[in-house]
Amino acid sequence: MTSVVSAVRRLAELPARLGEFRADALLAGALAAVCGAIAVLLPHDGRATDGLALALLGAVVAPLAWRRRAPLGTLVLSLAFAAVYHRLDYQHAAPFAATAVGAYTAAAAGPRWRTLVLAGGVLVAVLVVWQGNGGGSALKLLRISGWLLCVLAVGEAARLHHRLLAAARERAERAERTREEEAARRVAEERLRIARDLHDLLAHSVTVIGVRASVAAHLLTVEPARADLPAVTGTLEGIADVCRDARAELRSTLRGLRGDEPEPGGPPPGIDAIPDLVRIAEEAGAVVDSTVAPDLGAVPGLVGAAAYRVVQEALTNAVRHAGPGTRVAVAVRRDGDTLRVTVVDEGPRAGGPERPPDGPGLGLTGMRERARGVGGTLDAGPRAHGGPGFEVTAELPLKGNVP
Repeated sequence: MTSVVSAVRRLAELPARLGEFRADALLAGALAAVCGAIAVLLPHDGRATDGLALALLGAVVAPLAWRRRAPLGTLVLSLAFAAVYHRLDYQHAAPFAATAVGAYTAAAAGPRWRTLVLAGGVLVAVLVVWQGNGGGSALKLLRISGWLLCVLAVGEAARLHHRLLAAARERAERAERTREEEAARRVAEERLRIARDLHDLLAHSVTVIGVRASVAAHLLTVEPARADLPAVTGTLEGIADVCRDARAELRSTLRGLRGDEPEPGGPPPGIDAIPDLVRIAEEAGAVVDSTVAPDLGAVPGLVGAAAYRVVQEALTNAVRHAGPGTRVAVAVRRDGDTLRVTVVDEGPRAGGPERPPDGPGLGLTGMRERARGVGGTLDAGPRAHGGPGFEVTAELPLKGNVP
């Protein structure tokens, strides 16, 4: 059994090793030997096999060496010599194997209309040969033509099978490409999310640290005689607290970037963590009026995280650009199926120190991308009713988001 399987495998690999033409030429040679043996050895009540019969059989078989390169031309040429062979009333079974291979190849190559035309041509050729022989050997010719029609049907079935396999293979390849593109898109989105988180984290922490360090330096250098050591100590301890919080969040973000298991601590911060942002901003010198409506209901995790980051970035910008002492109003409330987040600052405090303008950053772009990421919108610009200061308003849908 093993030897049979091995032989079949070698036979299947033959076209790849020898090339289509050499394999088809070998097949044609083998068919020539089979057809010649049938013509010589099988009894026949018609014309005896002679040199002309063998030459015609050779002409029937020879075109099969090009059967895969020109299937239709090969079959037509083979059938033409076969018709002459049958017309001379030689052994009618001898050329069947060769014509069957040609018919199968042409039908398998398609298209279907050509197979139907070939079937009709075979019937016409059989009738012509039958009439030319004076109506003799009709039953044998009809049997041969019937088998040839069956071969055409098998070739058509094989063509349909190969076409279905090709379509299935194409669908599988398309699905694989789609999966790869989806995976690449998810990787890009995850990288963008991590970049936003890092930006928000570093911008917020560095800004708070910078403001509080400036306050400590002012107390120690500008008015050394009035230095309030407890205030300086509290400011430095606040800087240490901000550094610890930033380090913990940065570690968690980087573990996600490496694909490690997240550390204990639950999901990213959301609405419940906004008071911590307010406390840090107040420690940096801002005066914050925070209002978080108690009737928010269930807020999806993605929406809560987006709201948290919007408030974080808005407070960071207020502390950075308006400086210590600025008044900021934070409001989070539900408006139907929308979570509305508003952060308004009143600009620099009158008489306060001038702050150098920062270059263009990515804060506003990041806030807008976070709002769009959950299907919401964000507006940022000067206060709507005039006056100094800046206003940020985000509207985040509470439905259609995955918690």
